[in-house]
Amino acid sequence: MSNAAPHHAGQRTVLAFDGDCGFCQAAVRQIQTHAKPRTEAAAWQTLPPELTEPHLQRLDREVLLFDGRRVRYGGARALADYLGSSPARPYQVAGRCLQLPLISLVAHLIYRGVAKNRHRMPGGTAACAVPRPNH
Repeated sequence: MSNAAPHHAGQRTVLAFDGDCGFCQAAVRQIQTHAKPRTEAAAWQTLPPELTEPHLQRLDREVLLFDGRRVRYGGARALADYLGSSPARPYQVAGRCLQLPLISLVAHLIYRGVAKNRHRMPGGTAACAVPRPNH
């Protein structure tokens, strides 16, 4: 999923998703295939522990968009920014629309519902369940 070496994660913008979740992997792969975002995506498990460890509880529940070493956005807002980084105008517009006040609220609610039930989604497995007892 990621094109860059994990040890450089602290210096770039990267969407961190759950690499143990089949649904998450499939969703990111679909966005990459169609929108071809400029922002990287990587399984958080492949990123440096010093970057991810302070955010493990969030990473088990939502995607996080890291800007260098800080979290810029999480959840639906992170996906909107990721989608908006596409070079294709329709995906840029979609990403911006997902950030509009009322639409962002609806996107947030949908994201929460999907994230909570991702183990029931296509490609989901028991490993996708939130929260997982081993973290």
